Amino acid sequence: MKYHGIYIISPVFPGKLYLLCIMKNSNRKKSCCVTKLASEISDGSITDKRICFLFPVLLCILMLSSLCDTVTARELSGEEISVSDSAQIQFQQSKSQLNLSLGNNQKELDRLVGFMNRYKNPDSLFTLHRVKVIGGASPEGSVAINERLSRLRADNIFDYFSTRESIPDSVTSFEFLGRDWKGLRSLVEFDTRVPYQREVLSLLDDIITANPENAVVSDKGLKQLRQLRAGIPYLYLYNNLFPRLRESKLYVEYIRKPSLPQMADTLPAPDVTEILLPPVVEILPEPEFIEPPTIQCRPFYMAVKTNMLYDALALPNIGIEFYVGKNWSVGGNWMYGWWDSNKRHRYWRAYGGDLYVRRWFGSKALEKPLTGHHIGVYGGVVTYDFEFGGKGYMGGLPDKTLWDRCNYIGGIEYGYSLPIARRLNIDFTIGVGYMGGKVQEYAPENGHYVWQKTKNLHWVGPTKAEISLVWLIGCDNYNRSLKGGDR
Repeated sequence: MKYHGIYIISPVFPGKLYLLCIMKNSNRKKSCCVTKLASEISDGSITDKRICFLFPVLLCILMLSSLCDTVTARELSGEEISVSDSAQIQFQQSKSQLNLSLGNNQKELDRLVGFMNRYKNPDSLFTLHRVKVIGGASPEGSVAINERLSRLRADNIFDYFSTRESIPDSVTSFEFLGRDWKGLRSLVEFDTRVPYQREVLSLLDDIITANPENAVVSDKGLKQLRQLRAGIPYLYLYNNLFPRLRESKLYVEYIRKPSLPQMADTLPAPDVTEILLPPVVEILPEPEFIEPPTIQCRPFYMAVKTNMLYDALALPNIGIEFYVGKNWSVGGNWMYGWWDSNKRHRYWRAYGGDLYVRRWFGSKALEKPLTGHHIGVYGGVVTYDFEFGGKGYMGGLPDKTLWDRCNYIGGIEYGYSLPIARRLNIDFTIGVGYMGGKVQEYAPENGHYVWQKTKNLHWVGPTKAEISLVWLIGCDNYNRSLKGGDR
């Protein structure tokens, strides 16, 4: 039996001596015992009145010293002791470089370096046991690509620490979680701003139940999430919660196995009364919760635009487009140019418009509506009168309404809307289809315009061309990748 302690004179039983000690015994749990040592006080100079106040004072001193003593009850049991800390490191989307100016990265890494410095000094009995990086993927990304990206991010984190601390390769490890549906559910549960929160939670529960260990990579759950409530909840998740699932979580752990010096058996083994202490619980700091941006209104996506090709041809025009959900949009364009100089027989007249339906696709389209690749169908009408001092051409019939003298067009289109500013895009579109109607040819003679002939127009080929400047209007309708520092 190994023990140490302090003798306390009892005011309750004069003439008796008590020993309060902490014992070390491999067959016992952590305990503190009070042992009465039967010994008579031979010196009668200490009276009961003079020792009454000593017992509570010394007892308090002993309790405080036991809390501050490095030899804790946990160490006395021979149990392995560990201390750890963690941090969340943010990365820009699709990038593996460690950006210290992004979010709280610098603060988090400095805190972990300070934590490691406390335990690496020569006097410390702790040794570095594990440095682990856990990476995950948000649901919309390719699992294979995200796993490779997470590994590169982990390597960059390890490289950062290796320049400041000596970290053996044997203690570093990496774990990839795949599509972190459970992590997404936790974020949704605590974010009351998620549109249709209850429906989203119910769908996530179904996805997790169908694949509890995340062992099967399937796009079925992702497709259901995108289609829920016309994609409105998905857009909020993509912009506000998905970036947090792409963070790398870093854990550092130190351990020690206590080795206490042997104490001589100078006192006989006393009778022991055990008083069990509560177990020591280590409380680790919780990762900092980053508030997602607040959207104060219901998302609404609209675009107003002008075709700069028509503008260059002195044909003023305007277009408008609305996002209707599930990556679909509808819109229309109208142009009107009516320039003429009768004395010089110069005519530059055209007006008409078209309506279209578009389907958006690609990674940019998932990031924000009305951005990225699109395909669609269109149809419209146009009339015109062009003359440059000689023969002139007029679409339709003279002195009739637009619908009587128009040419009509229709076809399929492909385009790409490129973000150039927070609320500005440039849309490149080309359309191929059919244009039909009647074309009148005329010539000026003796102050009059004389009809020459009428042609039936049947044209198959390019019927639409756009390089449009697009102004994005509506709540949440802006380009996040161009915000400077935002993902």
